[in-house]
Amino acid sequence: MTGVMFLIMLTGIFIGVPVAFSILGSGIVFLGMTELKPLVLVAQRMVTGLDSFPLLAVPLFVLVGDLMDRGGISKRMVNWAESLLGWIPGGLGIVTIVSCAIFAALTGSGPATVAAIGAIMIPSLTQKGYPKETAAGMAAAGGALGPIIPPSIPMIIYGVTMGLSIPKMFIAGIVPGIFLMFLLIGVNVFISLRNPEILKHRGEAFSLKKFLKNTYSALGALLLPVIILGGIYSGVFTPTEAAAVGVIYALLLGIVVYREVKISDLPKALVKSMETAAMVDFIIAAANLLSWIMSVTKVSNTVINSLMVFIHNKFTYLLVLMLLLFVVGALMDTVAAIIIIAPIIVPMGIELGCDPLHLGMIFVINLVIGYVTPPFGYNLFTAASITGLKFNQVVKGVLPFLVIEMIAVMIMAYVPGIITWLPNLLG
Repeated sequence: MTGVMFLIMLTGIFIGVPVAFSILGSGIVFLGMTELKPLVLVAQRMVTGLDSFPLLAVPLFVLVGDLMDRGGISKRMVNWAESLLGWIPGGLGIVTIVSCAIFAALTGSGPATVAAIGAIMIPSLTQKGYPKETAAGMAAAGGALGPIIPPSIPMIIYGVTMGLSIPKMFIAGIVPGIFLMFLLIGVNVFISLRNPEILKHRGEAFSLKKFLKNTYSALGALLLPVIILGGIYSGVFTPTEAAAVGVIYALLLGIVVYREVKISDLPKALVKSMETAAMVDFIIAAANLLSWIMSVTKVSNTVINSLMVFIHNKFTYLLVLMLLLFVVGALMDTVAAIIIIAPIIVPMGIELGCDPLHLGMIFVINLVIGYVTPPFGYNLFTAASITGLKFNQVVKGVLPFLVIEMIAVMIMAYVPGIITWLPNLLG
């Protein structure tokens, strides 16, 4: 019966039925076919699934990102990065990737980063000799740093689902995020050196005066991740409380300091953040019913026992996990994939001796790369919409960056110290 349930759910997802309804529908069919429990269980499980204080951080962090975007932060970030790095060969591409990384740390959202930074940088990149496809692909790949560099909504969802410390996951995301950023910069430099048109448009020489001026202009934005992450790691507040602090700070910055956010903008920002949060929470609520069914029917044990025939050690387990998540990340919503797949396959890795934190981060990072993996990468659609390019043109531009991101995740899978070093150092 569980096989029929999963078939109904996956069929619904692939034909375009919203994920939450696909999960709920398959769960209701399963309960009806087995008469396991009355259907009132559906409502009970949904309410129980949302009874979690850390989930309150989701709408708050979304609101922080929206307020930062409306407050002109993205333009200040770009100006600051350009004054620091614009003089290097291929410097404008480096500025794009660094701006994506910084803005991603403020918003935690891949598509929002692509939209905010891409809208500013892609026209400038094309003027400086970059093919439009490459510029769009670079912005899309840089936007994938959003959910890796903390704060990160997928990390919050994984922590709640698997009972893993969210502050630990935030700490563990810093080094991989920076590692990926430098690899993307390396790809950009390689592309630049092979393209005389890009080298011809080298930026102005470094000016300390201009850099200090732009640093002062962007200082308020640069302090936000310091306040949020510093408060979490020092124990002053929890991730949920940090999100609330971020909202207050973003409001003060946008309304009082920069004066680019109007009071009349707040209802739109609130509605947008609640729409995003409602979508995520509805999936979580529906998935809690699925988790309960898998627990009662012991599906996880069956899957693990079946895979044990092929998986005998950590090496083969990590390889199978990477390949599975590459495919799943390209086809499924990240939140749904975490909630559905993690409880089934992660316990096997822990049983084989893998570090739970390492596994959790690999899981999240791999799925996030799905944001730039065709056919359903969110960032690719966002880049196509802001550039007017066809989807396949954006895919062509993102390929070199996507390949290096996949290689990076494989390296992180087999060199766990990249992920665990900083959390272990900080105790």
